[in-house]
Amino acid sequence: MSELKDALADIEAIRRRMAAGTVFRGFGPLALGATALVALATATLQSVFPPGTPLAFFVAWIVAAILCAALIAAETVVRTGRTHGGLADAMLHQAIQHFLPAGVAGGVFAAVIGRFSPDSAWLIPGLWQVLVGLGVFAAAPSLPKGAVLGAAWYFVCGFGVMMMMAARPGELSPWAMALPFAIGQTILALVVRRAAENGYDEI
Repeated sequence: MSELKDALADIEAIRRRMAAGTVFRGFGPLALGATALVALATATLQSVFPPGTPLAFFVAWIVAAILCAALIAAETVVRTGRTHGGLADAMLHQAIQHFLPAGVAGGVFAAVIGRFSPDSAWLIPGLWQVLVGLGVFAAAPSLPKGAVLGAAWYFVCGFGVMMMMAARPGELSPWAMALPFAIGQTILALVVRRAAENGYDEI
């Protein structure tokens, strides 16, 4: 029984090593592009119907983020099973490991600011963008090479948005959320599409 457990552990370790050296093909350009449209639609709605409070502002963006995550997750699960076969579970697990810390950090940061320092809510949009960039940077070794462009975009935009909002800390702009995210997601969608057309030869 012990030998069987050791053998299974060795197989799982091999699967993890293979997954770490394989380009992740689970992300698809369709869902990534759709999330850019979700961001633009959210900003448009908030421009037409301005939220009365910072809480309402961020609740709308949290709902948008959940919708975007659901769109990406649905396509990713289907594509991963189709393109990675027996490595699908290992590849999905690896992708979650890359992005989950940044997502949790963003949620906790927003909760802490909302609870203890609501006047500092202007920091949240830029910080969220920086964390998305860090998540993509973390996943970069298993993504097509061009993905670092999207990561760099988010990283730079995040600090740029924080500097812009620092000049008017009492104001929350929906476009400061939407435009960086829409452009970043479009960059990633184009990178993934180009990689698919090239057969994911580059990593």
